[in-house]
Amino acid sequence: MTIREIQERILKLKEEKDFCILAHSYIKREVIEIADIVGDSFKLSRDVCGAKQKNILFCGVHFMAETAKMLNMDKHVYLSNRIAGCPMAEQMEPEMLLYMKKQEPDRAVVAYINTTAALKAHCDVCVTSSSAVQIVKKMQADKILFIPDCNLGAYVKKSVPEKDIKLVQGGCPIHASVTVEEVEAAKAAHPDALLLVHPECVPKVTERADYVGSTSGIINYAKKSDAKQFIIGTEYEIAETLQYECPDKEFFVLSKKLVCPNMKLTTLVDVLNVLEHPENAYEIEMSEEEAAASRKCIDEMLRLG
Repeated sequence: MTIREIQERILKLKEEKDFCILAHSYIKREVIEIADIVGDSFKLSRDVCGAKQKNILFCGVHFMAETAKMLNMDKHVYLSNRIAGCPMAEQMEPEMLLYMKKQEPDRAVVAYINTTAALKAHCDVCVTSSSAVQIVKKMQADKILFIPDCNLGAYVKKSVPEKDIKLVQGGCPIHASVTVEEVEAAKAAHPDALLLVHPECVPKVTERADYVGSTSGIINYAKKSDAKQFIIGTEYEIAETLQYECPDKEFFVLSKKLVCPNMKLTTLVDVLNVLEHPENAYEIEMSEEEAAASRKCIDEMLRLG
């Protein structure tokens, strides 16, 4: 079958079998085209609550599907590719967090959404890259432990200097791999282009950017800007997406290393297989007790965000 034939088959099956398809912005273009909801983590966390279908298929990574499940316990939630994980979400165990909380019990724990449900159960509030600064500012607590991304945490700390924010060593290995030398090379190659980067990049990179923001923030900035050229410092799929949506502008990838292998695992055939045989698909299982414990910090995010 051709890509178009597979897409048409998926569009037919999702109606027949009552599926809502969610896709993160980093997923391949051909998958994004058949999704009902597309966006970054915060948009997907918010919009999935309004899904009317009884089945949800998440084209993304494991922690995202977990979030969709805890917000929709009455629905079946499936992950498009069972081995699609997130190195950042998996780098911190609940035991480590519990130890840190015991050492400084007066610190409120702020968890980046790129964490497991088991870790979220021990946190006070969850944040995304687009909502982190706003939420930390609104929190009553003045002493905060920010986990697990020290680069996003450093950006929040700089943006909210009035609060005592403690960081831990962790983060996205893809964004963190971008170097200042790559920034200088990209700017030399495209001197008229604005540099738009994700706050998961290291501070020395974000400090050189014309705009620092979430995936949706970068997209919106590029669309609204009068500039005609942009260097995109996040997953390269965003540069391609923007090129489709803004054909009168030019977009350049900051680094060839900005490729998330876990996001790229999901294919159209994966989506088709789930819709054709949901009984064989990877379904997110979670007890009511587990969901309730993990959901508290998500609910607080939605309340403050």
